[in-house]
Amino acid sequence: MTLLKGQNLTTDILVIGSGGAGLSAALRAKKLGCSVIVATKTLPTNANTSMAQGGFNASSNEDIQIHIDDTIRSSRGLGSSTMIDLMCKSSKTSLDWLLSLGVPFSLDDNGNLANRFMGGSTNKRTYYAEDYTGLKILQTLHDECLKNDIEFKANHYLLNLIVDEDTKEVGGATFLNIATGEVVEIRAKSVIIATGGYSGVYHGFTTNGFGSSGDGIAAVIRAGGVASDMEFVQFHPTALKKSSILISEAARGEGGYLVNGLGKRFVDELLSRDEVSRAVAKEINEGREVFLDVRHLGSEKLAHLLPQEMKLCKIHENLDMAKDLIPIKSVAHYTMGGIEVDQKLQASGLKGCFAVGECSNAHIHGANRLGGNSLLEIISMGLIAGENASNYKPKSKFKENNQLNKDRAFINTVYNTFTNQINFYEKREFLGKILYHNAGVIRKDMGLKEALAALQQMQREFTFMGISDKSKEFNTNLIDFIEFGNTLEVAEMLLVGALHRNESRGAHFREDFKETNDTFKAHSIFWKEDGVLCTEFKDVK
Repeated sequence: MTLLKGQNLTTDILVIGSGGAGLSAALRAKKLGCSVIVATKTLPTNANTSMAQGGFNASSNEDIQIHIDDTIRSSRGLGSSTMIDLMCKSSKTSLDWLLSLGVPFSLDDNGNLANRFMGGSTNKRTYYAEDYTGLKILQTLHDECLKNDIEFKANHYLLNLIVDEDTKEVGGATFLNIATGEVVEIRAKSVIIATGGYSGVYHGFTTNGFGSSGDGIAAVIRAGGVASDMEFVQFHPTALKKSSILISEAARGEGGYLVNGLGKRFVDELLSRDEVSRAVAKEINEGREVFLDVRHLGSEKLAHLLPQEMKLCKIHENLDMAKDLIPIKSVAHYTMGGIEVDQKLQASGLKGCFAVGECSNAHIHGANRLGGNSLLEIISMGLIAGENASNYKPKSKFKENNQLNKDRAFINTVYNTFTNQINFYEKREFLGKILYHNAGVIRKDMGLKEALAALQQMQREFTFMGISDKSKEFNTNLIDFIEFGNTLEVAEMLLVGALHRNESRGAHFREDFKETNDTFKAHSIFWKEDGVLCTEFKDVK
């Protein structure tokens, strides 16, 4: 590691984000002999990967084609057969790699790896570690990174990418060092964005943490890149009614029922998530409560298979899964759209910039993700991103770049010019509500237009929001404000895509266009010209 005069750190590979995708990419790049820095806006294991409870899909030789077919069917015509083939055919290798690192997957009574069904799957192929699968994968990956002396920069909030205007090569990124309040840069030969999804735009109605604000996607759009399919947001059918805390699909995979207030089962619990979520929403909209019922499984089985879920129900609802019905609702859980990438996972319109995981749209999930494929994607594609980023050779050397000064000026403006006349926390809460009700499980033209008008008003008012806390060190008020700015950019793409897609496909359901229309068997594409959002539909290849 060396210091450049007048600059901050430089490295071969800069990974932005420390979830499963970022850490897998970092480990692969390190093994190939590259120096690696992982920058993350919180602490290394504080990522949504830890919230993935259900399991990791891996198919045997005889199941590979069925796994491919299940994934393509779930994608509702928008999945890339090439990328889906690549992921499914590498699934067993990815599982073996995790096992070699020591991920403690659960075993059955015969000492073999245990697996279960997930919604939309033909076969049992979802391997799990109790209901802590993502957490145990993430902690193991982090331990392996420490063993390999991978450098972490915690509390580094991504501001913008450093882009050569002539070559469109990405040579690093700028960050707000949250601990000190300083704006810094990290230069790199190539950059891997692994910043996660954007379900946080549904503030208060999502299983994700507040930080899922689409930071990486917004940075790519500002840098001249492209996003796609942003209207496709997967709503999970079983979140706790009061808190929106996730109750894993594993509860249904192990035989749990969904019943309404009349005690009747109203849907096949193992249909794909979009179908189950709509069925739950329909019951609630018609005035009936909805419950998860796992009482028949018994306390011993629940304690063995779903210990985390039992704790969550007790903590947040004061209910015992073994004895009580669990009130639920559908909330935003996973985003299929993201940074448009090619088959090497390189961002469209930008060179030397790769994107992987939930922030990336590698056209694997299409209009609806198959349960168990998210953890598989972050590992299999993470390894590929790490290798491709390592092999990337910049066309030019590092140049002086004004991005650092621009971002220092922006932060200074936030402190000294933005007026804080409007409370952006109230606006964030309102945006979450209007998105959930108008651009949620069920959508229609008038509701989408109302939400878009409200969002665009917030964009106009943004400079009147500002911050009240003027301290420099660990200023969470400042971070929340910048995140809200990214939320506004990302939510605009979501609403514009949903408004223009006049059909129902997968997770996108239009009450006024209930049928799937082959005219829209296409990807929605988003980019900016002179700061103005542009969009078009691009036919599926």
